[in-house]
Amino acid sequence: MTGTVSRPLVLVGCGKMGGAMLDGWLKSGITKGGVVIVDPYGGGDFLDKGHDVSRFATVDDLPDDLNPEVIILAVKPQQMDDTIDSYKRFAGPDTIFLSIAAGKTIGFFENHLGGAAAVVRAMPNTPAAISQGITVCCPNRNITADQLALCLALLESVGEAMSVQDEGLIDAVTALSGGGPAYVFLLIEAMTKAGIAAGLSDDMAARLALVTVAGAGQLALASEDDPAQLRKNVTSPNGTTQEALAVLMRQGDGLPDLMVEAIAAATARSKELAG
Repeated sequence: MTGTVSRPLVLVGCGKMGGAMLDGWLKSGITKGGVVIVDPYGGGDFLDKGHDVSRFATVDDLPDDLNPEVIILAVKPQQMDDTIDSYKRFAGPDTIFLSIAAGKTIGFFENHLGGAAAVVRAMPNTPAAISQGITVCCPNRNITADQLALCLALLESVGEAMSVQDEGLIDAVTALSGGGPAYVFLLIEAMTKAGIAAGLSDDMAARLALVTVAGAGQLALASEDDPAQLRKNVTSPNGTTQEALAVLMRQGDGLPDLMVEAIAAATARSKELAG
């Protein structure tokens, strides 16, 4: 990662995702200017006293002279309407608003914070809670190249991060990587049930499915071969895997076609919710 936050970073909401990001920032040393948590529920209790972290229950409790470099908006989307207006006093070109709230568009933040606000919208996924996530972000027109690089560095504290200039692509990102963990969990469920149906015990089927999916993912990450080649490597001609893939890849109702349909449906729903 490159860059550091030299002025205070304000974390609004320190639940599972916000707490995971905070843990990553502190371990990386990126928050040189200190961290200010705003959370009425006492988020950040896991921290020891050695960290430069202050906690406040509400935005009204913040010091009048506070000059944050980045404000991370990590509250739930349904709480954002009641939260964002209180931070308008910080809006300007020198303070970045980085939102990880699903469905809240750049336009939403500009409407509440003003047209001069520097805003980055990000879509992480739940593996970020164990620093194995992937996040895609999109800056508004007020974000400089250095500010975007700093946001990417902050997001990389919980996994990989990349950016797009077209905010419309965030809907597809939401559908693919945002919801992606649920699709993988469903695959594990389905494999488990299939194993049980084939005669394995519940515990054995569940463990075989879980470790196989986790191991295959790690192998795909570590390998120089793409997933298609890795699949072919496992598939012996006229063997058992080929028989199973003939069902899973059946044209019309096989997994590839179903996944295209599923991602398209999720993308469409993301557009509806954001609109």
